[in-house]
Amino acid sequence: VIYEIDTVVPPSASDIFTIDARSGEIRLTGALDFETVTFYELQIKAKDKGMSPMSSHCSVDVEVLDVND
Repeated sequence: VIYEIDTVVPPSASDIFTIDARSGEIRLTGALDFETVTFYELQIKAKDKGMSPMSSHCSVDVEVLDVND
């Protein structure tokens, strides 16, 4: 199975998240700021390597909490 990030909402955050194509592990490439964006939605696509590849999608929601207040 190969994983990829299909879309990110808001689109300006598309470079903040990465996904390992083999394991599906999602990581941050930078810090999240509660003052800027409090909620992200990632659409993830998983595709197999069969002769007729099949794919599936899921949504990952990330809520940023303000821990300073």
